[in-house]
Amino acid sequence: MTLSPARAPGTGPGSGPAVRRLTATLYGYAFLDDFVLLYPVYALLFSDTGLTVWQISSLFCLWALTGVLLEIPSGAWADAVSRRLLLWFGPLLTAAGFTLWVLAPSYWAFALGFVLWGAKGALGSGALEALVYEELDRLGAADRYAAVMGRARAAGLVAVMAAIPLAGPVYAFGGYPAVGLASVLACLLTAATATRFPEHREPADGPGEVRGDGPGEGLDDGSGDAPGGGWTRTLRAGLAEARGDRSVRGALLLVPAVTAVWGALDEYTPLLVRDTGVAESAVPNWLLLIWAGATVGGLLAGVGRRLGAGGFAGLLAVSAVALAAGAWVRTPAGIGLVALSFCGFQLASVLADARLQDRIGGTGRATLTSVAGVGTDLTTIAVYGAYGVIGSATTHGAAFALFAAPYLVTAVLLAAFGKGAARKGTAGKKAARAARTSGSRARQ
Repeated sequence: MTLSPARAPGTGPGSGPAVRRLTATLYGYAFLDDFVLLYPVYALLFSDTGLTVWQISSLFCLWALTGVLLEIPSGAWADAVSRRLLLWFGPLLTAAGFTLWVLAPSYWAFALGFVLWGAKGALGSGALEALVYEELDRLGAADRYAAVMGRARAAGLVAVMAAIPLAGPVYAFGGYPAVGLASVLACLLTAATATRFPEHREPADGPGEVRGDGPGEGLDDGSGDAPGGGWTRTLRAGLAEARGDRSVRGALLLVPAVTAVWGALDEYTPLLVRDTGVAESAVPNWLLLIWAGATVGGLLAGVGRRLGAGGFAGLLAVSAVALAAGAWVRTPAGIGLVALSFCGFQLASVLADARLQDRIGGTGRATLTSVAGVGTDLTTIAVYGAYGVIGSATTHGAAFALFAAPYLVTAVLLAAFGKGAARKGTAGKKAARAARTSGSRARQ
């Protein structure tokens, strides 16, 4: 485990302005990153262009596969060069993809756009979490990471909920080109906001800080001994830490176990709501309730950070029961329980990420966060496939209820391991007291 970067003079727990600058930039970045008016209509764009259901599904698979292939290399790159640079460059890729969609709509244009979008997601995944955690740690505020990231996720959900009602009027005014232009502008504003992130890095090979005020100023290109020692070295170092530290491995596994299933189910919530018998026009309103629940979950992360292993297991169990019950009844009232479950799962996802960041002690923070991201992506793809089979054989309510089972299993395992750790801790304290008593007697 390496030491945390030295705190800059004049910084520390009382450096409110520095923390406020970081968090304000993060919240603005998270909001703009999800304030994309194409979100609610891009499936319609594909269909109106003449794509079949199979072709649309293949685009989603290509999107997910791009993220899986690039996730770990981009995380290692983020540890070797400027994380802020990747956060600035990623939205520009998405802007290029959206521009291509509306100027030359076709299957291959959509495919290239999804590759660019997937690359953007891979560049930001790991880099954002690592930058925020290490900057907070430098300012003596690492204990605020869960609360800060929870609010950032809430800001992103608020952006989605704001984009949905705005997409209709903008589309009515100028069609897909107007919606695409608004989305491109949001991406450009996201990139501009990323340049405001502070970044202070410590080279792995020696003390001191690497500073820069521009997107990549003061940082190496990753081809040599940059901060972190080059991307291949940071990749090896990050994976070695995971192999050598059981607590890091456990935290890595917990992130996809908590995040993937409900994240995949979110794509099917419109079908679940429609199966309750509500009118088609009312479906978006019920979806807003579910997203509001997830937003509240992010805002509760600061309080939830106090949960131990038992409390975390209880959170997952209660959320799983709420999901199963709310989906099974197949009534609009049950959607309220589903919203409650998404609140719990969002909270658990933020806490799982915070636990991982707390346990990473080496220079490969973005690398290991990306490893967890790959696990999440692969599990999500598996859930998509499983839901396709289960959802075709039964109702959406029954399928949602069935997918609550993995969370119950995870809760049981966490509770069991938590008790085991507590017993080991108690035994260790007793042994230490016995040793002190024995030494005292020997001295007498």
